[in-house]
Amino acid sequence: MVQSGSAISEPQRAVRTYLDHLSVERGLAANTLTSYRRDLRRYLQFLAESGVEQLTGVSESTVSGFLVRLREGDAEHPPLSSTSAARTLVAVRGFHKFAVRDGLADLDPASGVKPPAPAKRLPKALPLADVEAILEAAGAPGTTLALRDRALLEVLYGTGARISEAVGLDVDDLDQVDGTVLLRGKGSKERLVPVGSYARDAVSAYLVRGRPELATGASAGSAGDRAGALFLNARGGRLSRQSAWAVLAKAAERAGVTRDVSPHTLRHSFATHLLDGGADVRVVQELLGH
Repeated sequence: MVQSGSAISEPQRAVRTYLDHLSVERGLAANTLTSYRRDLRRYLQFLAESGVEQLTGVSESTVSGFLVRLREGDAEHPPLSSTSAARTLVAVRGFHKFAVRDGLADLDPASGVKPPAPAKRLPKALPLADVEAILEAAGAPGTTLALRDRALLEVLYGTGARISEAVGLDVDDLDQVDGTVLLRGKGSKERLVPVGSYARDAVSAYLVRGRPELATGASAGSAGDRAGALFLNARGGRLSRQSAWAVLAKAAERAGVTRDVSPHTLRHSFATHLLDGGADVRVVQELLGH
């Protein structure tokens, strides 16, 4: 850990004891020990730079500061991903836990420091052919619900709307003349999004031949029909998020698209296909409500 002849700090001695424990008593594999040794060497370097020479001088904020350093990087090390930083933190937390258990320290300053959350992976965009197949497979052929399901999926893909935004639409939110739809996103933020011709045609067919029939099934005072909900269920009420999700899942199954498909997959595909077509990234972000 240190050069021969130089003074060894208390944290350095404790780390040596911990590594001996991992090797002899825990019998960790050589590769695992190498990883622990590398991670703890970097931790000791951070402590030295912070002027910490005793384990009692290590606080929770010290360990948190080390985690920040891992994520930001420094002159000698590039920034670490959340996964790599979490792995390094495991070594640090294991060391401090051992130090308390072995009587080398009274308190564990690392116990309250949580590893960084892993970055959320965006779903891969569907090939255009898969999207077209799903849209074609919407609803049982020749049924009223097929008109609704096709309109719903065309709106989801054609506008990049979130599932909650789509089922929250009212008939008046769609302007067939201007070719726009008013979406209400997170935090009640509204945005006006253009609707392509395919989605407009599908919604128009649904409004003329599908929605009126579904609306006749509404019970007296149905909240969905009274509010003018665009997408209705078989009882005339507003279509739920769960039911809309099921519409997409069934269409994907009919289309033979075997990978997992969610409303967010369509939203991501909408954005990806626009960017592939040369759209400005800032415009796409505005369309998505980012």
